[in-house]
Amino acid sequence: MISFVGAGPGAPDLITLRGAARLAAADVVVWASSLVPDALLGHCRPEATVYDSATMTLEDVLGVYAACDDAVAVVRLHSGDPSVYGTIAEQLDWCLAQERSWEIVPGVSAVAAAAAAVGRELTVPEVSQSVVLTRLAGRTAASMPEGEGVAAFAPHGATMAVFLSAARPDELQSELLAAGSGYTTATPAAVVVRATWPDEQVVRTTVGDLAAAVRSTGATMTVLVLVGEALAQRPVARRSHLYEPAYTTAYRLRSEPGSTQGRPSARRR
Repeated sequence: MISFVGAGPGAPDLITLRGAARLAAADVVVWASSLVPDALLGHCRPEATVYDSATMTLEDVLGVYAACDDAVAVVRLHSGDPSVYGTIAEQLDWCLAQERSWEIVPGVSAVAAAAAAVGRELTVPEVSQSVVLTRLAGRTAASMPEGEGVAAFAPHGATMAVFLSAARPDELQSELLAAGSGYTTATPAAVVVRATWPDEQVVRTTVGDLAAAVRSTGATMTVLVLVGEALAQRPVARRSHLYEPAYTTAYRLRSEPGSTQGRPSARRR
């Protein structure tokens, strides 16, 4: 079995229970030292064979899989959540072609970790109800479908999480402020470097000062940029409908302001 495990954003206690269990049972682990702290390997058995994929090609990684039969427990440890920029699609194709058993174990995403570090909700009523995950095209422009990318999504003005783009801060700022953008130079932004790692950095800024803020961190990798009015450090103008007294749900009837229907619930066994 090959388990594609999300390591989470960095802190070893932010891997899921299932992910930690897969690492504890693994015979072979392939991980990227450039993206995943070695503290995550503390979940592994001492006798596990560990490969560092930082210097490996896809063919090298597939060679490790090929050398193991299906009875060997293999973990491919990916940063964050494997479903977002996890490069697992081609590995899954190989597993299917070779009729190898596999699974995906989700992980805490860098977006969730960055939002926690900034201390803001990313979806705020009447401000933003959508979160766009994207990146600059850069060296891998051929991978970017037409109509996607930072400048393409900017007109929506939704909360945006930009991955893999810190090496080109001026280009990032320029695309966020391209013609027709829903952002302005005053739109709040945050630069989060190595979220949940011991050396985490958080720089709160605006889109107009974003390039300088990114450069101030000195980082070009493991950087996530958050952009949007939801990041503004001010009280919300409109509370969520979900817990409004006048709003009914399948579990709660409408109540008058000031009344309460809350009571302790029995524990389910």
